[in-house]
Amino acid sequence: MSPESTSLWPYVTPGIADDLFERLPGIPLSKREVRLILLSQLRLTHDAILWDIGAGTGTIAVESGLLCRQGQIMAIERDEDVAGLIRRNCDRFGVENVQVIEGSAPDCLKPLAPRPSHACIEGGRAISEILQAVWDVLQPGGRIVATAGNLESLYQISEAFAQLQVRQIEVVQSAVNRLETRGTHQVLAAVSPIFVLSGEKIG
Repeated sequence: MSPESTSLWPYVTPGIADDLFERLPGIPLSKREVRLILLSQLRLTHDAILWDIGAGTGTIAVESGLLCRQGQIMAIERDEDVAGLIRRNCDRFGVENVQVIEGSAPDCLKPLAPRPSHACIEGGRAISEILQAVWDVLQPGGRIVATAGNLESLYQISEAFAQLQVRQIEVVQSAVNRLETRGTHQVLAAVSPIFVLSGEKIG
């Protein structure tokens, strides 16, 4: 880890400030508070093999890489420029155990190895197909976490979880407000709510 990365986030706890990440216009970033929910639902181990599908800015990949120093994180992103952004954010924080995969899920998932013990799915047009592809290779006892920003995605993920017989399902909706300065006033502004669905593969 470089001195710069150490000074950027010199803590053992997750929850890196959003503004420490490099960003690109229009590319989603998992807000810090939502990210903490995702990480807690993933229940990562020190040697986790995590597939982060729809990795976006790379916030989950970076946080997971820092938490799981002996683990392997695969950040999957279909856009070449966004994949480059993830690599730069990993470099910013000295994360060396993240492999960025350029491709569209679920097709790009087939040749990936090793099999994941954990999976985080943040978006994707073919969400049901992605969930099926991940579930087929998820290790027994593995955990899967998926996010939905609208009711249509929530329904699709819920239906897929039922068909796949995901166990120990939990559903959480974030409700976060942040203090912001607007003009001469300080107001509490809502962060867009996200549904977080999680569960386990038994056997």
